[in-house]
Amino acid sequence: MKPVRKAIFPVAGLGTRFLPATKSIPKEMLPVVDKPLIQYAVEEALEAGIDTLIFITSRKKHAISDHFDTAFELQARLEESGKFELLSRVKEIIPDHVARVHVTQPEALGLGHAVLCAESVVGDEPFAIVLADDMVLNRGPGALAQMVAVHRESGASVLGVERIPPERTRSYGVVGVGSESQGRRIETIIEKPAPEEAPSDLGVVGRYVLAPSVFRHLRNVQPGVGGEIQLTDAIAAMLRDEPVLAHPFEGERYDCGSREGYLRATIDHALELEDMRDSVLQHLRSVLKRIDSAGRAEP
Repeated sequence: MKPVRKAIFPVAGLGTRFLPATKSIPKEMLPVVDKPLIQYAVEEALEAGIDTLIFITSRKKHAISDHFDTAFELQARLEESGKFELLSRVKEIIPDHVARVHVTQPEALGLGHAVLCAESVVGDEPFAIVLADDMVLNRGPGALAQMVAVHRESGASVLGVERIPPERTRSYGVVGVGSESQGRRIETIIEKPAPEEAPSDLGVVGRYVLAPSVFRHLRNVQPGVGGEIQLTDAIAAMLRDEPVLAHPFEGERYDCGSREGYLRATIDHALELEDMRDSVLQHLRSVLKRIDSAGRAEP
C-alpha cells in the first residue's frame, strides 16, 4: 500500500462571509493570533507525513504562494537586526524537502471540481484533502495524522467527522455508519440533508484521506445546483465499490469560515500561548464584569 504523501488545499473560494476584509486578502490568509489559517492547515499536514502540498487556487490569490515563498529581503533585515527568533519562524514555515504545487481552478465549480483539478499531480496514490476553514487544535496528534494512521491500518479511505446538532445538518455532508466493530464503515452519505432526512448526527468536516479512485467518480458526477461538482456525490459512488470509514478525530474544530468560529479560534489559541494567556484572561475577566443584565458589554 502506498503511503499518503500528498495533500490538496482548496483555496480558490471568495470568502464572502468576511467581506470587505477578503476583498483583497484571501480568507485563508486571515491570521489566528500570528499565523494565517492556511499555515495551521499546512503544519497539520506536515505532521501527518505529507511532503507535497497542492494548492488549488485562483488567479487572484497570489498572497498564499507569497506567504510560503522565500522572503529574502525580510530575512536579511531580521538577520541584520539580530532578531534571530523571528528569522527562524519565517524560514521554517515549510521545510526544504517539501514540494509546493499551485494549480489554478479556472472557475469556482465546487469542492469536487477543485479536487479534480489536482488529478494529474496526485496520480495513482492515496492523498489527503485539508480545508483551511476547519481549524483543529489539540495537544496530541493532529486530526490528519490520526486519519492517516487509520488509513494505514485499514487500507480504506477515511473521512473526518464530528457530531452535529440536528438543526445544523443542512450545512454538512452527513454519513450513516455501521457499528464500531465494522470500523465505522460508511453506508450512506447525503449532502446537506434536512434534519428528518439525515442518516445520523455525524457530519463530515474538512479532513479527507481518499483513494485515487475518487477521481474516476468525480469525472462522472453530474453538476448540481449552480453547476457545482460535489465531492460528496463522488464519495457516495465510491461506497458501492470499496470501504470508506468515518473517523471522529480528537481535537477541537473551529469553523473559521464563520466570524463566530474564527473569533473562538483566536481566543482559544491565544489562551494556549504562555506569553499571552495571562493578559488575555485578564481582559476577558474585565469584559465579563462589564456585561450588563441584558447581555451587552458596557463601554
